[in-house]
Amino acid sequence: MEWLNHMNAALAYIEDNISGEISLKSAAQLACMSEYQFYRIFSFIAGMPLAEYLRRRRLTMAAYNLQSGEKVIDVAHRYGYESPTAFNRAFKSIHGIAPSAAQKPNVTLKAFPRISFQITIKGVEEMDYRIVQKEAFRIVGARVPLEIGLDYKKTDNLSITDDAVKAAFSSVPKFYNELARNGKMAQIAQMISKEPMGLLGVTFCRDDGQSYYYVAASTDMPVPEGMYEERIEAGTWAVFSGSGKPNSIQGLMEKIYAEWLPSSGYEWKNGPDIEVYLNDDPVNMEYEVWLPVTGKA
Repeated sequence: MEWLNHMNAALAYIEDNISGEISLKSAAQLACMSEYQFYRIFSFIAGMPLAEYLRRRRLTMAAYNLQSGEKVIDVAHRYGYESPTAFNRAFKSIHGIAPSAAQKPNVTLKAFPRISFQITIKGVEEMDYRIVQKEAFRIVGARVPLEIGLDYKKTDNLSITDDAVKAAFSSVPKFYNELARNGKMAQIAQMISKEPMGLLGVTFCRDDGQSYYYVAASTDMPVPEGMYEERIEAGTWAVFSGSGKPNSIQGLMEKIYAEWLPSSGYEWKNGPDIEVYLNDDPVNMEYEVWLPVTGKA
């Protein structure tokens, strides 16, 4: 699986620089995807955000260093904690004891080994999907930029990076609320005239490296003032059906990346993934996820 090989190359880069600075851009380039895609897909298949993985790995390595006799202050600085207080707080959150106590014999510490991405079949619930060959189509709608664009520099407990990532991912639900308030959501829904027949949420990464989230319609209608259009290339799509509360679509996407894709024989294609909202029922929403793939590996 070529895409898993790329993800493992990015992981190797992260581990090689675990005690220094890690460029999200460099990791994403090794994974052959945008920064936003890499952070998002990493979370899906690893089961935790990248920032949390880094925190656990750095504090695991910090415990090893302390047990080898290194000074607490030296270890704290190595892993990005500029003050002993911040390091003490972070260390205790993982290991349950202070860093100084970790240097004593017969103490119990936690270890979080490095991960690797492999083909694993672990699903126990059925997944409804179909494979669709679709010609190129055009979407029109409103968009919001998806910007993470930060490097994991040495900073107390990665707080700056964590906050920035949360801000990037929280921008999408805020955007939906804004569109509902200003009437643009209804305007976009009225333009739906082509397959996929629903309100679209499209994560689109442009050639210039900028990522956007579009709330859009597949349509041949003109672009209204203040909105944008994009062309989605022809290709193969794996289409998954789901229903539930609006946030349940994230659980479906996690299963797609972590369970279906590694064992399907298809390769992930670097392109937009599309959420198709088929109704607006807040209790039992019906939706589809369109994942770009290439033919059987």
